Amino acid sequence: MRLNKYLAHCGVCSRRDADKLIDKGAVLVNGRQATPGQLVGDGDEVLVSGRRVQNRQETVVLAFYKPLGVTCTERDSHAERIVSDLVDYPVRVTYAGRLDKDSEGLLLLSNDGDLIQAMMKGANRHEKEYLVRVNKEITPELLRDMSGGVYLEELGITTRECKVEQESRFVLRMVLTQGVNRQIKRMCRACGYHVRTLKRVRVMHVTLGDLKPGEYRELSAKDVERLYRDCGLRREQGTVGAAGSDQI
Repeated sequence: MRLNKYLAHCGVCSRRDADKLIDKGAVLVNGRQATPGQLVGDGDEVLVSGRRVQNRQETVVLAFYKPLGVTCTERDSHAERIVSDLVDYPVRVTYAGRLDKDSEGLLLLSNDGDLIQAMMKGANRHEKEYLVRVNKEITPELLRDMSGGVYLEELGITTRECKVEQESRFVLRMVLTQGVNRQIKRMCRACGYHVRTLKRVRVMHVTLGDLKPGEYRELSAKDVERLYRDCGLRREQGTVGAAGSDQI
């Protein structure tokens, strides 16, 4: 297997980021600096930034309810609590599509870097559904403007058209297919509203279900296969779990 694909299956990172690590000289194979396109097998020792890639394990995908006040990334030295403090799982996993500290809801976690990358890629237009409470009464104009796409002056872009429904007097149900940073909060602010609470309830076909804050569940084999299929990926049996950046 090519080294970049191997590292992606380890959950270290995507293939693209693996190529960058290789180019930077951060990857060693059997004590020697790795080269682009290099092939590796089960008997090879692979180190990433001095850390050894772990043994082969089956693909894992978890649905996790991230509570309020919990930070996704482990690189935030000021975070009081991070996701890895709450997910006690024997396989190291990383998340697809972060949620801000002051947001809550569904995170998908996996040890397959290619699957994570495919779920996060905005060009794939995978749906993510949110319940959004705003600071004042919702109007037909807001629904129209939000669903038609909002110009974000600070980024110089107009958001994609999206599904927006009124759930109650102050609550929107939104379905997005792109991953602009803090997109919903930016969209609401551009329309003269402020987000009070934000909760993600669905990623692709996976829903939050009856999970409570801080809880997680393993996805069934059927659900995992559907994720691979919808992402246009072929599931490799016996993929690998390993240590890497932003892992849990």
